[in-house]
Amino acid sequence: MIDHRDGVFRLTTANTSYWFRVTRYGHLEHVYYGERLQDQPIDGLLLKRTAMTGTSIAYDPSDPNYCLDNIPLEWSGIGRGDYRHSPAELKMPDGSFVNDFVYKSHRILPGCMPAETLPTAYGNEDECRTLELTMMDGSNDVVLLLYYTVFYSANVITRRAVLKNVNTRPLVIRRLMSMMTDLPDKGFHMITLDGGWIKEAHRHEKPVQYGMYVNSSTTGNSSNRHNPGFLLAARCTDELHGPVYGFNLIYSGNHYGAVEKSSQDIIRVMLGINPHCFEWILKEGEAFETPEAVMTYSSGGLNGMSHNFHDFVNNHIVRGEWKNKERPVLINSWEAYFFKFTQGRLLRLARRARRLGIELFVLDDGWFGKRDSDNAGLGDYNVNRKKLPGGIAGLARRIKRMGMDFGLWFEPEMVNPDSGLYRAHPEWAVKVPGKEPVLGRNQLVLDLCNPDVRDHIVASVGKILDEAGISYVKWDMNRHIAEAFSPCIESQGEFFHRYILGLYDILKRIFGPRPHILLETCASGGNRFDLGMLCFSPQIWASDDTDPIERLKIQGGLSLFYPLSAMGAHVSAAPHQQTLRDTPLSTRFNVAAFGCLGYELDLKYLSFVERREIKNQIAFYKRYRRTFQYGRFYRLPYAKGNKVLWQCMDGDGSRGIALFAQTLSSASEGYDYLPLAGLDREANYRVTTRPQSLFIKRFGGLVKHIMPVTLDPDGMILRTANRYYCLTDCVEAYEGKGDLLMQGIRLNNQFIGSYYNPQTRLLGDFGSNLYIIERL
Repeated sequence: MIDHRDGVFRLTTANTSYWFRVTRYGHLEHVYYGERLQDQPIDGLLLKRTAMTGTSIAYDPSDPNYCLDNIPLEWSGIGRGDYRHSPAELKMPDGSFVNDFVYKSHRILPGCMPAETLPTAYGNEDECRTLELTMMDGSNDVVLLLYYTVFYSANVITRRAVLKNVNTRPLVIRRLMSMMTDLPDKGFHMITLDGGWIKEAHRHEKPVQYGMYVNSSTTGNSSNRHNPGFLLAARCTDELHGPVYGFNLIYSGNHYGAVEKSSQDIIRVMLGINPHCFEWILKEGEAFETPEAVMTYSSGGLNGMSHNFHDFVNNHIVRGEWKNKERPVLINSWEAYFFKFTQGRLLRLARRARRLGIELFVLDDGWFGKRDSDNAGLGDYNVNRKKLPGGIAGLARRIKRMGMDFGLWFEPEMVNPDSGLYRAHPEWAVKVPGKEPVLGRNQLVLDLCNPDVRDHIVASVGKILDEAGISYVKWDMNRHIAEAFSPCIESQGEFFHRYILGLYDILKRIFGPRPHILLETCASGGNRFDLGMLCFSPQIWASDDTDPIERLKIQGGLSLFYPLSAMGAHVSAAPHQQTLRDTPLSTRFNVAAFGCLGYELDLKYLSFVERREIKNQIAFYKRYRRTFQYGRFYRLPYAKGNKVLWQCMDGDGSRGIALFAQTLSSASEGYDYLPLAGLDREANYRVTTRPQSLFIKRFGGLVKHIMPVTLDPDGMILRTANRYYCLTDCVEAYEGKGDLLMQGIRLNNQFIGSYYNPQTRLLGDFGSNLYIIERL
């Protein structure tokens, strides 16, 4: 995994090589990152320095061609001739910003080296090795430790830095990245996940040209605006082919990722804590550690890169009892009732859910204090006895007697000004003395830098979890941080980072002693979907938007970096509350099935045929749950922009599920095909459509053209028929060897305005089908 000879470090995973060397002046020169290479001399890969670049600064007068600005590096300082963006902006003990860290020694260690204050990836000695490099700025007595951990099977290398001040005078950190590397330009495109509330993780792509591109967050969270993960893909790369580098950060706060193309066509990549409003003072003997950055490479296109990340998350990030464990099918009360529920309504919803095969009942917001709207009650943990006369424990017992587990929603990081907690402890809220605080969703943020606040949250939440025997928690956070101030810290430049450290401390103390609880974190949807949270929370609510057409973009974007086992995805009522779009029940399920399935609607108003359809959906999902949550996931390329194709395959290639989804239909749609991936080329397979219902109401007045008598489409007869009768959509079946099926199955015609029979696929706007793949 890690080898060091002749000043060259060779880091090797199953399919990749990462090489760098120590120069004669002690700097770390990047040599290569890409497909795995044989052990051989590195001369052919070294960037040549045979001529001096104009206006350059020579590092040493005896070697005018040694200019740091033109060398691909693993770490760079300030003030020694490298004018590219530096990973370290430090006010050194001597009062200057000049820093120059050079190699002193190294150690190769078995397994991982966990951080002291932050969550990091984990693995045993058979799975990973760690390289520790000691760098030194000698004139200031400041030590920089660089850690590289190789996760062999996942094809991932993680990096982090630790800065130690040995000087008697203080040092001020203004920027300290977790990693930096310089790559040769391959005509890269930078791919990021951007958006906002109810439109998280939309994929955007931009060519990397001269200058710098930044992917960052300043909201106090990893944010729904820009996810910390980003990619560099060669111009020729698509989902299945071509070279691509992936980067991510195990951190839940303000992040900063930068890609800079120099005048010499070297691509510098950096990732770490955002320097926005950041300042950290290191006194003598103190150290600061950065979050762990994650790097991967694949020559197998975006899917190959995603497979590396998915394996890494499932095996080295998610931990505890829920690691690689199937997630239950749940029902959440929020979109059914919002705040307007009673114990009776909840129990009736639970009974209906249980009859459909649902395994977990989740009570969302509104169960405590004066929580009849979002104006009051946050911070109070006294149960609203008017709504729940038996309390949470009483409700939980009755739910469990039905045969379901019970889960509960919390928002512990927040407080309403109209709450008992705020009236008792106004000093616990984040606000600046002398300024009127600003509100988001009628609430303030609690100061997690304050140990008293953390103790209160741990005790209050833990008490309810234990009293009610809760097996699932949805942990929400519904606003950004604005006024970064805490009276508990001396330097306010430390606030954002200390807030996240406080959050991690709370999560560790609450859920560490209760490993049986499935934690699903949420922050107004996907406002904190990151590797840091996944170290505590095996799954994350991807978005408050449950419209499946929007979820195609959201879940598809997140799948670049995160496995389906980490994504909460629900079936809700249509028209959807976020878009007013009316989508078929089949498509709502077909998209949500590619994740951790839940339902979020009032089951009372479903017709007989809708209840039957949902019962069949849940039974189907349970049968293929392992495939959906932990199978090898592919985003299948398609020529037309109104189609989205996904596929999950079991690890042994024996069975899988493919999704064919259509966003907007066009008149006289052309022929469709289904290009599968990940099959054994020599094996025989059968591919069949999963049967799904077509409800009469979708066809409106068109039904009169196929009936012997004319009926009012809104009349009693057809309304009654729609509740008890439905059609079955077209079912297709194909057999062939893997090599043939991966070329693309030519599917039956869609409805094209002129003809209908049972062999015609009736997709229309927002239609979709699932296809079952089974090896014979």
